[in-house]
Amino acid sequence: QVQLVESGGGLVQAGGSLGLSCAASGRAFSSYTMAWFRQAPGKEREFVAGISWRRNTYYADSVEGRFTISRDNAKNTVYLQMNSLMPEDAAVYYCAADSRGTVRSYSYREYDYWGQGTQVTVSS
Repeated sequence: QVQLVESGGGLVQAGGSLGLSCAASGRAFSSYTMAWFRQAPGKEREFVAGISWRRNTYYADSVEGRFTISRDNAKNTVYLQMNSLMPEDAAVYYCAADSRGTVRSYSYREYDYWGQGTQVTVSS
């Protein structure tokens, strides 16, 4: 069983930056594909960014160039640095783990472990 705990959410002005962290339990973290998803009220959960165990990164078009995902396997932690935030980035952000280590997993169905979510609010 893997537990994921997100932190770092909060309120930021449009154009500002915010960093999220996700700490994972378990010894196999380095073999997992990790990702961030988000869900705004009344909308479906959507993929934001992913990073494979090889550290290949991939992003949703809406955040490409503004967000950066990274991981520290020694700390069992994945990060999401968010810059140039816009009001439409406001959502609950979820950390997710794909224990099969799929190189590119965009669908929430491919992830078997989830954090509880952290709220990101962007004021205009």
